[in-house]
Amino acid sequence: MVIAGATGKVGREVVRAVLREPGFRLVGAIARSAAGRDIGEALGLESGPVGVPVAPDLPTALSRPEAAGARVLVDFSSAEAFRSLFPEALRKRLALVVGTTGFTQDELAGYARACREAGVGAAFIANFAIGAMLMMKFAAEARKYFPHVEIVEMHHHTKRDAPSGTALRTRARLEAAQGDLQGPPVPIHSVRLPGLVAHQEVIFGGPGQVLTIRHDATSRECYVPGVLLACRWVLAHPGQVAFDLEQLTR
Repeated sequence: MVIAGATGKVGREVVRAVLREPGFRLVGAIARSAAGRDIGEALGLESGPVGVPVAPDLPTALSRPEAAGARVLVDFSSAEAFRSLFPEALRKRLALVVGTTGFTQDELAGYARACREAGVGAAFIANFAIGAMLMMKFAAEARKYFPHVEIVEMHHHTKRDAPSGTALRTRARLEAAQGDLQGPPVPIHSVRLPGLVAHQEVIFGGPGQVLTIRHDATSRECYVPGVLLACRWVLAHPGQVAFDLEQLTR
């Protein structure tokens, strides 16, 4: 496995998980910072060096003999960085697990089409937390009965995209679930403040009642089980593309 954005907020949690998870082997780490340093040292792991240097790009990461057998690229970098990674990843036929957001719908559709044509499994998931998956599932069910709904998403002040990928995906699922129910477009309200991690409320309103479905991520460790699930899924489903964590559990 190669991890892009390996020194970032989520990437470092995925690195730690892969190093201790049976059946997985970290063979490459990509980051703009700490290039040339061992990823174990760069993250301050108790184990110290792990034998994987941080590379500035995918070709450099894959140039190591130890990376010759890489099968999956996990990306938590940035939309801009992934755009440059994608052609090489596809050429190397690496299965993709992408948690990076900030893409347009046309971009995602193009990536999905290219992966299907190349026979590469891919998962473009806005939120890998199991709780977030359930939040969207429950909200889609509630949407069948409530024509009025709004989304409030709250993240740390350094998050680049607003609205968040989770909020956009939630809105898409709400709109798909409404059926013949008529209601106004689903507004999204974005909050960016220090002290927040990742939080979202889907608020439904009706005569005499309000229904709120909320998910709070208090630590980025919550994304790890979903990421590992996605890694197994993309390898087992070449040429298939998923956009919701729920698809990987069927």
